[in-house]
Amino acid sequence: MLSTTDSAATSTRSVTIGVGGVSFDEIVAVARGGARVELDSAALDGVSATRRIIDDLAADPKPHYGISTGFGALATTYIDADRRAQLQQSLIRSHAAGSGAEVEREVVRALMLLRLSTLMTGRTGVRPTTAEAYAAMLNAGITPVVREYGSLGCSGDLAPLASCALAIMGEGDVRDAAGALVPSVVALRAAGLAPVQLAEKEGLALINGTDGMLGMLVLALADLRMLLTTADIAAAMSVEALLGTDAVFAADLHALRPQLGQSLSAANLRSLLDGSAITASHAGPECTTVQDAYSLRCSPQVHGAARDTADHAATIASRELASAVDNPVVTVDGRVESNGNFHGAPIGYVLDFLAIAVADIASMSERRTDRHLDVARNKGLPPFLAHEAGVDSGLMIAQYTAAGIVSELKRLAAPASVDSIPSSAMQEDHVSMGWAAARKLRRSIDGLARVLAIEAMTAARSLDLRAPLTPAPATAAVRDAIRTVAAGPGPDRHLSPEIEAVYDLVRTGSIADAAASVTKGLA
Repeated sequence: MLSTTDSAATSTRSVTIGVGGVSFDEIVAVARGGARVELDSAALDGVSATRRIIDDLAADPKPHYGISTGFGALATTYIDADRRAQLQQSLIRSHAAGSGAEVEREVVRALMLLRLSTLMTGRTGVRPTTAEAYAAMLNAGITPVVREYGSLGCSGDLAPLASCALAIMGEGDVRDAAGALVPSVVALRAAGLAPVQLAEKEGLALINGTDGMLGMLVLALADLRMLLTTADIAAAMSVEALLGTDAVFAADLHALRPQLGQSLSAANLRSLLDGSAITASHAGPECTTVQDAYSLRCSPQVHGAARDTADHAATIASRELASAVDNPVVTVDGRVESNGNFHGAPIGYVLDFLAIAVADIASMSERRTDRHLDVARNKGLPPFLAHEAGVDSGLMIAQYTAAGIVSELKRLAAPASVDSIPSSAMQEDHVSMGWAAARKLRRSIDGLARVLAIEAMTAARSLDLRAPLTPAPATAAVRDAIRTVAAGPGPDRHLSPEIEAVYDLVRTGSIADAAASVTKGLA
């Protein structure tokens, strides 16, 4: 949730959609960067071939689910040919039943792109013109209004996807390329596009997918990769400023426990602390500290576990990106078969795993922040890093802010995927709640960025207070970046704007970039 935009971004990049799945980078490019979408001509030929199978079944007097029948609990109800266009319209209108705040533009663009990717596999039975309509809407910067509540994460992200299908029908509201709220038919007309009248099977094909939760997972992973590097940076600044030792980050120690993420995090900490005069000042035998606190010493173990969790989530996401999720689906040999591939459990689980990891990273960060402020633990720094303790409160309440966020992140870490509320007259009696898991993860990631910003801001002040000793080149570069938006030690001042400014540095990757500009690169 770190890089949302309210209006269309401009981009000269294009992404070609074919039979194979789109990549993580392509999703981010279209969702956030405004990259154009092109459709592979060979894949469109495959879409046409599959459509002919659907047309043949539509002419068959025998009922076929999703083609000549009702849906869900009404799957046994036969629909005459002259009523099927109305059936498709009714399906989309009734399923576009979301409520609540508008979902972010980047999420809607991601889910539209992922639904389009599935359509282009040729396994859904839509007409080429319907796939082309989705591509045209994305390229025109038209974003359907999707409401936050409505998906149970089973039978697809029904309500969110139905809102997108409604828009290509010329119904409902959308945001145009400038971000203005307008009726869909008006936005389509302004872009030179015509509304689509859906044919047999197409309604189901447009709403039976895990695209919303999957899109949010991919965007979350993009944010989390950068934030986990930032967490290592903040930890290094805290270890340094609190006169901790870097000896515990030695490569041979971490080789004794060959967890990949842990080794990467420890390597980052070694690189970040390399050349620190502060760390060198207490590295000799005269140092009486036997062991640092867990929040310092065990940073690679915790940060590394989060990295490994993100890697697992990326594996699940990659498999889903290679999938053709629809119900019914047209198989390679031409059968039209009902299935349960739309169930969001695989994605819901890893979304919940990530929320747990995010809460724990933030919790450890907040504990490091608190150590800077406590004279019993900060090794000679002033109380609360205040300019004049008693008159000034320093960063006392900044830690309260971090603590409040961490408390919320712990609540958000409660898994959504263990819940299930039956629906559709007990036909859909076990649902994934994957959409809900994705929504809360987005809030969690935003909270983590804020907690890390407060730690980095606090550690930067501590580093300044260690003068004339100088920090490592990498941590000094981060401190200097923070100083462009937040002043150093001094009398109390309005802190909220400074916290927000440092948060902006974190969420845009500027903190990570500042450190990486000095080191040989960070994982």
